[in-house]
Amino acid sequence: MHPCRLVDVDFVDTARFRYANTVELAITPEQLFEVLADATSWPRWAKVITHVTWTTPEPRGVGTRRVVDMRGGLVGDEEFLLWEPPTRMAFRFNESSEKTVQAFAERYDVVRTATGCSLTWTLALEVAGPSRFFVPLGKPVMNLTFRWFLKNLRRYTDEKYGVTV
Repeated sequence: MHPCRLVDVDFVDTARFRYANTVELAITPEQLFEVLADATSWPRWAKVITHVTWTTPEPRGVGTRRVVDMRGGLVGDEEFLLWEPPTRMAFRFNESSEKTVQAFAERYDVVRTATGCSLTWTLALEVAGPSRFFVPLGKPVMNLTFRWFLKNLRRYTDEKYGVTV
């Protein structure tokens, strides 16, 4: 594992490489946080993730840690910077299996709506080496992928909570 720059929550708004996407969900914010706290749910909707292991005991909160294994061998050792159910959560990579990942963070902003909730997922990263030239070129594909993950999340939460359209 390689150490990453220990960024704070503001990095999500200031990073050079940022991806923000929103989905409307037909579940309550509380139900969404149940899904986000469930290690087994992540691989079902964020298909790049293969396994999530919480490494600190409950209750979840600022400082909670987990390890996330992803396709292609990427592993991130994450620390939560925000855990404010049912409105916000954010985490960063403290370490990554890939040396090119210099800094990485995600924030999840949840707003209650008349029909459930709206989730805005923002991912930010800083990379080194040749990757810094390819990341800008891949932005449209990355955003398309993240929108697909959010559609998967909608499908997953609809099924889990018996939502009919």
